[in-house]
Parts: sequence; C-alpha cells; structure tokens
Amino acid sequence: MVRTIRTCSLGLAGALILAAVPAEARVTTFVRSGASTFVAAQAAANAGDARRAAMLYASLAAAEPGNRTIANRALAQAILAGDMPLALRLARATPGADLAPDARLLLLADDLRERRPPSALAAGWPDELGFVTPFVRAWTLSERGKRRDALAALDNVARDNLLAPLVPEHKALILLANWKAKEAQAFIPTALGRAGGRGDRLRILFASGLLRAGSRDAALALLRGRDVTLAAAATQLSAQRRPDFPAVTAAQGFGELLSGLAVLLNQSERSALPLSIVQVARFSDPANEQTAILLGLLLAGSDRSDDALAVLRRVPDSSPLASEARDAEIRTLLRAERRPEALARAQAFVAGARVTADDWSRLGDVFDAMARHGEAADAFANAARLTDAGGPGPERWSLYLLRGASLEQAGRWTEAEKSLEAAHALAPDNPVVLNYLGYARLERGVRLDEAEALIAEASRRAPDDASITDSLGWAQFKRGKLPEAIATLQRAAAADPGQAEIHEHLGDALYTAGRLYEARFAWSAALVTAEDDVRKRIEAKIAAGLTPTTAAP
Repeated sequence: MVRTIRTCSLGLAGALILAAVPAEARVTTFVRSGASTFVAAQAAANAGDARRAAMLYASLAAAEPGNRTIANRALAQAILAGDMPLALRLARATPGADLAPDARLLLLADDLRERRPPSALAAGWPDELGFVTPFVRAWTLSERGKRRDALAALDNVARDNLLAPLVPEHKALILLANWKAKEAQAFIPTALGRAGGRGDRLRILFASGLLRAGSRDAALALLRGRDVTLAAAATQLSAQRRPDFPAVTAAQGFGELLSGLAVLLNQSERSALPLSIVQVARFSDPANEQTAILLGLLLAGSDRSDDALAVLRRVPDSSPLASEARDAEIRTLLRAERRPEALARAQAFVAGARVTADDWSRLGDVFDAMARHGEAADAFANAARLTDAGGPGPERWSLYLLRGASLEQAGRWTEAEKSLEAAHALAPDNPVVLNYLGYARLERGVRLDEAEALIAEASRRAPDDASITDSLGWAQFKRGKLPEAIATLQRAAAADPGQAEIHEHLGDALYTAGRLYEARFAWSAALVTAEDDVRKRIEAKIAAGLTPTTAAP
C-alpha cells in the first residue's frame, strides 16, 4: 500500500508577476561572436533561464533584423520570462502572420489593457484566435455597457470550442459586472461545477459581485464551509458593505479567461505553452492573485524555483488566498530539495498571529518529508485541535489519519492505532481510512480478520484504486488465500504498472505458489521504480529467491 501523502489543496489557476528591468537594459549586452551568443541563448533556454535566453536572443535579433527565427525565439523567451516590455517591443516589430499564438494573445491583452480596439482580431488572424474571439467580443461589449449583446456573443461559442466549458462562468461574471445579481445566479452553479481547482477563486469572485449588487445572503452562502481560504474571504467580505468587483474590465475578463485556458491546457499539454499563457494572463490582470499562484506552480514545475518563490511571496498575508500561496511556496521548496528553508518558512507561518489548521498541517507535511515523523504527528495534532474547536481547516478525519500515519512511521503504534481509529469513527465509509487502518494492522499481524474486512470494504468502495487493490491482494496472501491473492495483485499491477510495491507483492505471491520465473519477472518490474532502500531487498530475491529476511513487510 502506498503511504498517504497530503498534497497542497490548490488547483492550478493563475500566472506571472515578475518585475521586469527596463527592456533597454536587457538587450545591450555586447557579445563578440553571434554564434557563441546563439549557443549561449540555447543553453540558457534549455536550462530554464528564460530571462537570460530572451536577452541573448534579443541581442541577436537587433543585429539581424530580418531573421524571423531569432526574433520569434527572443519573443517566446521574453514571454516565458515575464518581460512584457521586451516581448511587446519584439511583437510589434514582427509581422502578424509570423507571430505565435502566445504573442498574439499578448498583443490582444495589451489592447484590452489600454482600452484600444482589439487589433489582433482585426488584423486577419481569426483562424488563430477564433477560440477566444467570442469571449473578447463579449467583454469589450460589456465594458461599453452592452450587456445583452455581450451575452449574445457568448451564445455563439461553438460546442467544440476548447473554452466552451467556461461560457457559464463568463456569463455570470459579465452579469455581475453589470450589477445583475439575480440573472448571474442562474449560471453560478454550473460554473462552479466546472471550475476544478479554480473553485475557491470563482466562489470569492462571484461572492464579491453578489455582495456589491446587494445580494448579501447569496454571496455569503457561496463561502460557507471548512475551507480556510473561503473562511478568510467570508470574514473579509462581511466587513465590507460594498466591495470592489475585480472583473469589470475587458482586460480583467480576458485575464480570467486565459487562466482558465492555461488550466485546461496544463491537464494535457506539458510544453511551455501553459506557462506562456499564464504570463499573458498575469499581464492582462496583474491584480489577480490566483493567477500569481498558478504562475508560481508552473514556474516551479519548470525548475525555476527562485522565480516561483518571488511570485508567490508577493501574495500578501492579508489576502484570502494567502494559505494557497503558502501551500504553493512550501511545495516549491520541497520540490527543489530545499528542506531546511521549507521548514523555516513553515515554522514562521505557525508563529504568526493568525495561525490556522492549514499552517500546522503544512508544517506536518514538511516534517514528514524530512522523515521527522514524531514532530509531524505533533503538528497534525495541533491542526486537529484547531478544527476540533470549530476552526476552519482540512476535514477532521484527514488530520487524525495523517497524525496516525506519522505516529505509525515513528514506531508509536499504540498511539497511532488510536488516532487511526478516531479517523475511522469520523469517516467510517472513507476508503483511504479503511485501507490505511486495515493495512497497518495487517503489517503487524494483529486483528487480522478485522484488517482484511476493512481492506475488503475499502476495495468495494474504491474498486479502481490500484493501491487499495494491492492492499486487498496482500491481505489475501497473508491469510493464505494464494490463488485469490495472485489474481487480485495481477489486477492491481495492470491498473498501476509503475508502482514498485505492487510488483514486489505480486512477485512474492508468485514465488510462494512455485511460479519462479514469473516471480522474477514481477520483481524485475518492481526494480524500475523502487526506492533505494527497497532495491537491495528485491535484488536479493531475484538473485537467490524469496526468504524470510527478503519478504516484503
């Protein structure tokens, strides 16, 4: 069974805000050899240093004004770096037909920011920008007070348009921008149902528009629940009689649209395109803090941790989204193997005046990543105390589960079992809780009938979860149900071929059944992804067969 690992509770939904030095300062570097500059620019781009790559490519483009390949590379890297003054200068010097989609979106964002007619749409690029055209028209019409025409433009979005799922969201926003709270409410449930990780941002956005229009009860209803972000927003908005609504202009609406597009693309597109689009989204609406968080996550995913941290740390502690920004910051530091720094930051968060359960839980995550399991358990216990007292935060069962898991890994089984049982009492039907408690007992050889029953129930409730299927197969193996165990473990291995633990379990079961060749094949598959501390055990089994000392725990 794979250990429960808490992940940061955000969904991708934001973009850049890198402070750009003046464009002139970025393109005046003198390099003797054009060839060496080109090689250096490529190397910088490959290393993820978009800022240096843009500067070097731009210097080459200045020396060779007719070289469109170099100019486009400079433009692409400038957008990735968030150097919009340089990117705009390069884009304006490039014929429209030669511009990549992200550059065209940047010019469009600049027009909307400056409240100019969208030249990108009038310049003969409808094929390239057709998927955004109805949304841009809608927002420009809305900005001019033509609400009905704006909604009619969104009615023209084709069903096969990538952005079609965002139509209800933008209808609601346009109606709220025009003070039409009652009409907007008809679209809000559908919009939230499609929001994914952008749900908190949209709830806050819709709530501020409803409250501004006088629909206070409907606004606050959107913010109910245990979530720290929503609780902070509810407190903040409740204190305001008529808050600002940060989605009134066409540029703000376009920034929201591009954030949604980046999220959709990031689900299937692992290129630099989502990052470029998020940079443009941030340029279009620099005040969108959720876009900043998304930018930070995408920068971190591109191994630009320093740039990511600079963006994330600009989200103020007073923001309702501060907890999401902190989650993203700690995730970035852990991804970059900067664990002492992650610990220092997480400890600083819990030392603050308005510490939340999320802050303590985040500290627990860091201790867990550092294998300091006893301290992780204490942090999760502090988080649970706050939620037990009625404060916002993660679900109570999840905190007791995390505390129990940490105590178990710290070798404190008696305490761990009590915490896991508390999680089970709070969430008796949750397959993760059922599986963890059952597997922990199975590993220790205690209360085996109950352990197998718990895991079987977890598998019944989550039949497609390969880790839980693996637990069930291993329970069957431990109980001597060998043919049944092999069939179950084979099903788990087929569902998740990359999980070493499943293949090791399958190999042990096959070897016990006398199917030695198949067992070694399964163990060899486990070696592909096994951690170092497990590899030696598996290698010993491949070499000499299964023994009591090399059996999986």
